[in-house]
Amino acid sequence: MKMLQQKSRLERQIVGSTNRWRFSKEPFTGDLLALSQLCKARSVDFNEVLKNPDRACVSQIQKLLTEKLKKTTIQSTEADVTLECLGFKWELHQPQLFQSETLTRLYLVALSRGSVSPLRELEKVLKAFTTALKSLYKNDAEMNVGEVLGVLASAHTLQFKALFQRCVTFMIGELSPSTIKSFYLVSCKYQEGQLTKACEQWLQMNLVPLMGKRIQLRTIPRELLHKVIMSPSLFTFSEFDLLKTMLSWVYLQQNHKVQTFPIYETVLAYFSSFPRNCAFLERDLGQGLLPLFVCLRLHNINRGPDLEAVRHVNFFPEGWLIRIAASHFRALENGGDMSQVVDLNTQALRFGLLFTQEYTTHSKMVSVYGFFFELKGVKHDGSSYSFYMQRVRHTDVHSPPWLFENSPVSLRAERLVKYQIGARVLVNDRWQEFSTNQITQKFGFSKPSCKSHVLKFQTMGIPVYTTFAFIFPLS
Repeated sequence: MKMLQQKSRLERQIVGSTNRWRFSKEPFTGDLLALSQLCKARSVDFNEVLKNPDRACVSQIQKLLTEKLKKTTIQSTEADVTLECLGFKWELHQPQLFQSETLTRLYLVALSRGSVSPLRELEKVLKAFTTALKSLYKNDAEMNVGEVLGVLASAHTLQFKALFQRCVTFMIGELSPSTIKSFYLVSCKYQEGQLTKACEQWLQMNLVPLMGKRIQLRTIPRELLHKVIMSPSLFTFSEFDLLKTMLSWVYLQQNHKVQTFPIYETVLAYFSSFPRNCAFLERDLGQGLLPLFVCLRLHNINRGPDLEAVRHVNFFPEGWLIRIAASHFRALENGGDMSQVVDLNTQALRFGLLFTQEYTTHSKMVSVYGFFFELKGVKHDGSSYSFYMQRVRHTDVHSPPWLFENSPVSLRAERLVKYQIGARVLVNDRWQEFSTNQITQKFGFSKPSCKSHVLKFQTMGIPVYTTFAFIFPLS
């Protein structure tokens, strides 16, 4: 790349020991000798080229880019400098030039030396670099997902802070299963905390409900996955749904040729195919995954069929399964008291409601150690919501019979519960958060004791990710 002060004067360039000369990539200047020599070198007909000499002398690529840039040019005065980069010349003006710290530095160096300075800092993708230079003149220059990484790299090299921030803002608004990996990795490369946080928050909400059904689950970096599953803000329908997502991620890591998302039975069959004398996490293949699965709240998987699946999948060490069974036995023996669970943020049971556009009311029934609760959300108008939980008798449960088949039933009239209800909504690429305090309450069967405090809020966003977190303290 070269930075030239003002436009250079056209001069003959002697080539070798011959009299051949040229104006490299310049339009036809009227010199027929030069044109004749050019046609002879290219083996083209001189008379045909003479009809339109510029076509033979100007690169078609440069011509295309020049025409594209002309459409967005807002200044008609002569350029202050000409930037030679990637084999092309870019005419720039000082007001736009000074938006880039790198270009400003190169310009000042060129002025101080009074000569051409060879530099090689801007070897980037041509299309992305074109967009970066266009942005010097036009703040709303078009950008798309396919080229934003290249534009970001160019903006970083140019130290064009406004464009770099514009790329970051654009990427935050374009987070999706297909972009989460590349956007997260580039945020780490450039230490862009705003983008890193946005990737983490997006995945906290979408790991289970969205990525847990997409083949792109395979692409999530382990480091990012670890951060997300450790977060108290992670959204999941239940602890078992989170476990199924994690098992699917491991399956896809081990089976690179699989190109469609596997059904749960396929994942179970894969892990069950290993010899049962050694669980998957104890094998060489699985030992590196231990930090991920230690983060899961396996003790909160309490539904009978789900516990059977955990026991038979041949994934967890025998010691883990024994501890899970022992914690459930102690809780049932003590009327539901969770003696080993004390911290609501890191140990609580979590159940989620994903309130989408089609709902005006949405609810689910959960059973924990013989106590039945309905988790409910109501949309009152275009922007008002309320969420709460209430205890119900097992005889009033209207869920399919198989859902709570062989579930224990507690006859206790009251159950002490410590709980918190929280919701997140994405509005204009920013997450809104709503939450109750941590509340301890005795739940009975009659009003008002059967109903929790109500989380009420207004928002224009959709969907609403709502989490009910609770534990049964010693009573």
